[in-house]
Amino acid sequence: MKINFIEKTLGSGFFTGYFPVASGTWGSAAALIIYLIPGFENPALMIGMISLFILIGVPIGDKFESVYGKDPKQCTIDEVVGTWITLIFLPKKIWWIALAFIIWRALDIIKPFPARRLEKIKGGWGIMLDDIVSGIYSFISIQLIIYFFNMFFNK
Repeated sequence: MKINFIEKTLGSGFFTGYFPVASGTWGSAAALIIYLIPGFENPALMIGMISLFILIGVPIGDKFESVYGKDPKQCTIDEVVGTWITLIFLPKKIWWIALAFIIWRALDIIKPFPARRLEKIKGGWGIMLDDIVSGIYSFISIQLIIYFFNMFFNK
């Protein structure tokens, strides 16, 4: 199965999947750079982009898996989605963004239940679902941290 240029660009997280080391972290960094574009933090835009990237990520993931093998490092569109899920509704302050990014990378690597189990699903759904779940956990974690920080320190 052949992967065309657009599929390769998006599926590899803007070619970060071809970096020799830490391709998932680089894919997440690419998503973060896009998030830093003024206006991208708009929740409607982010929800639309997350939805679009999930919809295209599944069939692109299928293609990447058929070419490179199970959950290949070359496919980082899932890290893009997980990063954006983590960052949605986040105050656009560098300390929150940095903390959210660290939490996201940690949870993406740890893969808390059921993420590790979902990763075993074949094809694009297996590639995408574990990062969606880890992104949701990261989103919840950073939102709770912000909530409690504001409760205790912004009186």
